[in-house]
Amino acid sequence: MKPVLDNDLMLVYDIESMTIECMTTESNTYGSVNDDINIDKMDSSSSLLQRLKHAEHRAARAEEALVQALQDLNLARSTTKNLFETKDVQLNVENGEEDQSYFDSYAHFGIHQEMLQDKVRTESYRDFIYDNQHIFKGKVVLDVGCGTGILSMFAAKAGAKQVIGIDQSEIIYNAMDIVRENGLENVVMLIKGKMEEVKLPVKQVDIIISEWMGYFLLFESMLDSVLFARDKYLHPDGTVYPDLCTLSLVAIDDQRNHDSKVDFWNNVYGFKMTCMKSCVLEESSVEYVKKDTVISTPCMVKCVDICSIHVKDLDFTSSFKLEIQRDSNCTGIVGYFDVIFEKHCKKTEMS
Repeated sequence: MKPVLDNDLMLVYDIESMTIECMTTESNTYGSVNDDINIDKMDSSSSLLQRLKHAEHRAARAEEALVQALQDLNLARSTTKNLFETKDVQLNVENGEEDQSYFDSYAHFGIHQEMLQDKVRTESYRDFIYDNQHIFKGKVVLDVGCGTGILSMFAAKAGAKQVIGIDQSEIIYNAMDIVRENGLENVVMLIKGKMEEVKLPVKQVDIIISEWMGYFLLFESMLDSVLFARDKYLHPDGTVYPDLCTLSLVAIDDQRNHDSKVDFWNNVYGFKMTCMKSCVLEESSVEYVKKDTVISTPCMVKCVDICSIHVKDLDFTSSFKLEIQRDSNCTGIVGYFDVIFEKHCKKTEMS
């Protein structure tokens, strides 16, 4: 075969050799690139490994610090416990839930200030203790629910040999400061805990005092704890004070108070809301009752002898009869209680 053109450029170049050269060049180029990539990968892996080692080291140090912190925390707890609890007293913590909200409500100073400013209440206890110092002299006294420690200090001033105050609320720590502030720490010992759970440093006590009364005497009261303490720690010849309480009812005619709470719902900014009356009538309230509103003779529905009564006796029903003494509208029935210090002492009453 003869080419059409003798000097055809297409016939001058060796295509096959050029292709092989190009492939060789590209292969070398790609090989160089791959080598660079592999080197980069090795550098990256080495850096990542180094970072992991640093991270492991930091984690180990953090774990050591956490262990040390937990040890410090346990030491702090132990130290605090030793500061506020005598070595002779052990807390026996029982399983189960406790009504912590009840005790928390007594941790605030306000409720204690209110009770201390109740002169009828506080002065009745003070007068009973100071007027009967022969009962307390040289005796071991247990104050259940001591609060700020006022009854404990009354007993100490009356000559008690030892006074042990128990309270579950945080106010006990303030009470400790109060006792020290008044120089009575050698007589008064305060223990934080529930009466049913603490172990006293003595086997028996001669006297139990407590301001345990709740609303209408028994509602939200500490009487259960007082009876527990009586049965477990009170000497056979010992006494609980106050030793007697009575619950009574009386009818009143207080139209102004009735109107403000019940008839108020007849017209509320031009709207009738009478359905709300039943809610008001079903719920009791704490009130100061004026003497001139009383329209009946009182009727005692329960007498509680603290030295002999049992917890099961506190769940009771009672019939009552109120004799109305004048023409009037009965707007409510008032329940009230009297507290009496009577056994082996000069009688004192708190009404």
